Amino acid sequence: MPSAYLMRPSRLDDFDALMELARQSGPGFTSLPVDESILRERLEKSERAFNGLQKRIEYGKYLLMMEDVESGEVVGCSAVKAGTGIDQPFFNYRVITLAQASHAAGNMRFDMDALILTNEYVGYTEVGTLFLKPKHRGGGAGRLAAQSRYLLMAAAPERFSGHVLAELRGVVDDDGRSPFWECLGRHFFRMDFTEADRLSATTDNQFILDLMPKYPIYVDLLPPEAREVIGRCHSEGVGAYKLLQWEGFQFDRTVDIFDGGPLVAAQRRHLRTIQESRIVTLKAGDVSDRADAKQGLVSSNVLPDFRVSLATMAVGDDNVATLSPSIIEALQLKPGAEARIWLRSK
Repeated sequence: MPSAYLMRPSRLDDFDALMELARQSGPGFTSLPVDESILRERLEKSERAFNGLQKRIEYGKYLLMMEDVESGEVVGCSAVKAGTGIDQPFFNYRVITLAQASHAAGNMRFDMDALILTNEYVGYTEVGTLFLKPKHRGGGAGRLAAQSRYLLMAAAPERFSGHVLAELRGVVDDDGRSPFWECLGRHFFRMDFTEADRLSATTDNQFILDLMPKYPIYVDLLPPEAREVIGRCHSEGVGAYKLLQWEGFQFDRTVDIFDGGPLVAAQRRHLRTIQESRIVTLKAGDVSDRADAKQGLVSSNVLPDFRVSLATMAVGDDNVATLSPSIIEALQLKPGAEARIWLRSK
């Protein structure tokens, strides 16, 4: 097992740590802008969401922080937005295929792809904001950050939609240049990608509706460098994309309007982590020498004090899970308490 990591609800005093994660996330990571007011607001909204204090359930924005248990350092984060497109529009490009045919031209037929502006995911729950500091990646930490979001949904299903989506960062270089934006969006917005990205994170997105083209855009008319990145994710997002596919998400032929990154979707009840998770009773004990011990995740399964940890555990036929006393303590639970587990298959 890697270092001991714990996912927990964000707190208001996580601001400095969250700002550092935003700085390290790089350009194009819209959900982690290097903006003090936005990040403070994210922490405030998350605190209200976990405590059920928002005006409507679907307004909930839950931010989870990954903490190195030994050092106390915040080394990553991930998030769940209960409902998209409710408090502000959620625009995307849908890739549609147009069939072209002509009997007059000798029965010629061919298909052409086109992009159309849509706002069709109203009410979907969105998972995102998954970022880990480079030296803490691997060894199960990425899975912990990703799967903790689905365990959160399992703990309070009434707070989330039956449909879930994820939007991955598209191809953007270290200087913040997006080939998709340079070849398409810039012509309509007359601003740099970073400025459009900032406006998307800080406004109600009315500027998109005002300036974006209202008619289909034929993909074949775009330069090759733009066509090549449609539906492709950033190199640092490949691992996250694979985890989403493993979970059951599928590319929905919908892409981000700024960088062309892919959007994937799934029904909540089909998510693998939720399907394979179960409720157990906790028992403290040493399982290091037990042949039936397996690696997995264990969550407290309650809000607002929701917590998830990596763990090695042994689960008996009586549905009792034996694991380290230190992990039970980190979850702020006691032996005999109920918890939700997910076991990694061999």
